[in-house]
Amino acid sequence: MMVESKSSVKIVALVPMRHHSVRVEGKNYRSFAGKPLYQHIVSSLLACRLISEVVIDTDSPRISEDVSENFPHIRLIDRPHHLRDGKVPMNEVLLHDVSQVDADYYLQTHSTNPLLRTATISRAIQLFLDNCSTYDSLFSATRLQVRLWDDQMRPVNHDPEILLRTQDLPPIYEENSCLYIFSKENLVKRGNRIGKRPLLFEINRLEAWDIDEELDLEIAEYLHLKYRKEK
Repeated sequence: MMVESKSSVKIVALVPMRHHSVRVEGKNYRSFAGKPLYQHIVSSLLACRLISEVVIDTDSPRISEDVSENFPHIRLIDRPHHLRDGKVPMNEVLLHDVSQVDADYYLQTHSTNPLLRTATISRAIQLFLDNCSTYDSLFSATRLQVRLWDDQMRPVNHDPEILLRTQDLPPIYEENSCLYIFSKENLVKRGNRIGKRPLLFEINRLEAWDIDEELDLEIAEYLHLKYRKEK
């Protein structure tokens, strides 16, 4: 059951999920550590006391049925047909979602980040709320400290003549798609969940593990079971 939010700010978590997936067929409802993959992130969101409501946007009858059975208090948005193609940008899906449910801010994440912890979600929200007078949005990223080259064989973040240890390289950050926080006003104005003054929120690589391919699913499940056993 959802824990009542302590915050006076209404924050709605949006979790978009398509029925079909090209590289990992049916990944959003594939079995992961004994239950459908999407249930892991949903459980983490429901346990976050700063989130007022969790909303799932989907075109999947299978997911809708499972949500209705296991999470009857979660609001379902039936994704319109013109937004169901895999090539439709996520920002367009989000524009539709925010037109269906009101909030002060929206937090968007994916079912393909099953290792994302409630504590991390809460930290991201609190950091944004503490700084929302300065920043208009938040996105999560993973630190990279490796030697990068572009396709013209030019060094991106290092001087080949100075062989620094990788841990001493200036970090570059990879947008990892785990978390986005934004307002309806900024999303509508810019057509983008990332505003002009975004706040970067760092998440470690293990927790930010994303499932794009079958191997990712196997590794993420192994890490999940290992972490759960150690915990």
